[in-house]
Amino acid sequence: MPTDPLEIRLAVLDWAGTVIDFGCVAPAGAFVATFAARGVAVTLPEARGPMGLHKKDHLRAMLRTESVGAKWRAATGREWAEADVVELYRDVTPRQVGAAQTYSALVPGATEVVAALRRAGVKIAGTTGYFHEAAAVVAAAAKSQGYAPDFNICADDVPAGRPAPWMVFRCMEALGVYPPAAVLKVGDTVIDIEDGRNAGCWSVGVVDTSNEMGLTEAEFAALPDPEKAVRRRLITDRYLAAGAHGVIGTLTELPGLVRSLNARLASGARPG
Repeated sequence: MPTDPLEIRLAVLDWAGTVIDFGCVAPAGAFVATFAARGVAVTLPEARGPMGLHKKDHLRAMLRTESVGAKWRAATGREWAEADVVELYRDVTPRQVGAAQTYSALVPGATEVVAALRRAGVKIAGTTGYFHEAAAVVAAAAKSQGYAPDFNICADDVPAGRPAPWMVFRCMEALGVYPPAAVLKVGDTVIDIEDGRNAGCWSVGVVDTSNEMGLTEAEFAALPDPEKAVRRRLITDRYLAAGAHGVIGTLTELPGLVRSLNARLASGARPG
């Protein structure tokens, strides 16, 4: 076990909706288009529901919902089968790669936040529910804008994606950081909160840029302040109900949160 005072030494950041692609637009739109090609008119909220899972698991989760399952039966005349998941996944893959290329801007303040964390001695890892091809597109786009994590991994690299903790554990192993109390997981879905909790580390949700908010930067800016407040409260409540140890409005609040967690660690607090 490390003998130095326990502090946050690793931040594991999700990609779309957390550090890139304000509103997590790319994956949601690709799912809608894939189902539409089969005459199944799923909505954006239905597509966003399981966000954070490996994309094949995401398709299964959508089909298992009452609403999407009913639409599938109405369009195809039968129940869905695993062969349908394979076909849908084959279709959604290139759509998501293309969408990831289009929606590739970093969220405001991302590079400055990462620089501040690194100055504080915090290593940076990236995890995503994207498959290899889309994950590579996202990583390349981010690097061209000045953001490159110290380690990066996607759901294809582990036996099971979120909410299993394996991606977080692989980040800890690769960057030599333990125990889990020295690790902070940051994401923009309930599934992100759950995989951080399952890894035993601090787990935090970001609100404004999130899949849970589901709005582009322009759409979010256009919201009246009272509507923003209502939506922020609802999302915060969802994160806290999932066990989040903290909630931040935007990524720019992360360095301050790390300082707060370090104070809690110094007083003996541990993620529970």
